[in-house]
Amino acid sequence: MRQVSMRAAAAIGTVLVVTLAACAGEPSKPASPSGSPSASGPAKSESPVADPSHAVEMPGKREGTLHSTDLLILSEDTLSSGDVKKIRGLDGVSGVEQISMAQVSVEGRLVKVVAVDPSTYRNFAPFQSADSDEVWQRVAGGEMAIDPERQDELPADKDGFVRLGSKKDATSVHVGAYAPQPPGLTAAVVNDKWGEEMGMEKGNALIVSTAAVAPNRVVAPIQKVVGSDASVQRLDVVARAGLDPNAPQKAYVVGTVAEAVGNYTYRANGDGTITPASSWVSSHIVTAQVPILGSVTCNKVMIPQLRAALQEVVDRGLSKKIIPSQYAGCYYPRFIANTTQLSNHAFGTAVDLNTAGNQRGTVGEMDRTVVAIFERWGFTWGGNWRWTDPMHFEMNRIVKPG
Repeated sequence: MRQVSMRAAAAIGTVLVVTLAACAGEPSKPASPSGSPSASGPAKSESPVADPSHAVEMPGKREGTLHSTDLLILSEDTLSSGDVKKIRGLDGVSGVEQISMAQVSVEGRLVKVVAVDPSTYRNFAPFQSADSDEVWQRVAGGEMAIDPERQDELPADKDGFVRLGSKKDATSVHVGAYAPQPPGLTAAVVNDKWGEEMGMEKGNALIVSTAAVAPNRVVAPIQKVVGSDASVQRLDVVARAGLDPNAPQKAYVVGTVAEAVGNYTYRANGDGTITPASSWVSSHIVTAQVPILGSVTCNKVMIPQLRAALQEVVDRGLSKKIIPSQYAGCYYPRFIANTTQLSNHAFGTAVDLNTAGNQRGTVGEMDRTVVAIFERWGFTWGGNWRWTDPMHFEMNRIVKPG
């Protein structure tokens, strides 16, 4: 049996526990977590290497965009680099991550386990896990990270090891962290060296993010690339939750912007998008001209203050700080990726600006004077959220220009 020594296990200390905070509204502005991110206090800058024989290079600080996990491509064989490149280039695909996936028998049930590159896979994990350096240092150091919602499927022994298989000599891996994983994807994560040890087919799975479009729109093009021997499975929340497309849903919005939303009824389309009642769209959504951006389609209540904010940007000589070609829209009726929550874009009360340099999870490049102008005209800036979204401005109060 391959097992980390008791001395190494003792050096590890308390298992890291990362909690998934409940959020109200946009997932990009989560509420403060109810507890400490670690059972043993603040996360350390570097975790001890628990199993040097199965360790890989330690990841540095997280870099790049955080991605939704919308589709899983799974094959018996390694997905070719050519096919991965073709999928990466498809319209609507915003990110891909190649991993290894297998099912192992644990106490009479089959459990999905993935082997990954910790430094890149973390960008597809929920943001609490993604931004915890210690979680991925522990995975890189030869330990396993288990989704806390799935820990009953992977019971650890008294020394903190989980046996991955039904045989007495099956591989055992020490649990280093309980950290949320992409919903519907896996119960546990190990690094690529453990994947080889377990006999996983290397790179036989691909996570695909389609944050800009409904996931179902790219299923057929992907299936054409990979052929019939590979499966393309939807992981988005609408597919997981099984929302009834024929059942009308209602949004009850309170607070200062309730006037802009009113009586909002919609249907889930089963592909991540929604269809608001046509009467609501005709009475609330308009297309109008505004400074800098030109034609925009937004909630009619927000148009006057959006126009006023942009005009002030012009009047103060800051027009070049907003790039019209990087305007990503206002009214967009769909669920937030990986949730059944509506974004303010579904009401037409938010705009995304300068997308290239202002991705989620980054400080961004938005000019702070422009930010102050928008805030004065009744907008909240996503760059101030805990999980930042610096391209995003949403109406948080109604301001009527004099």
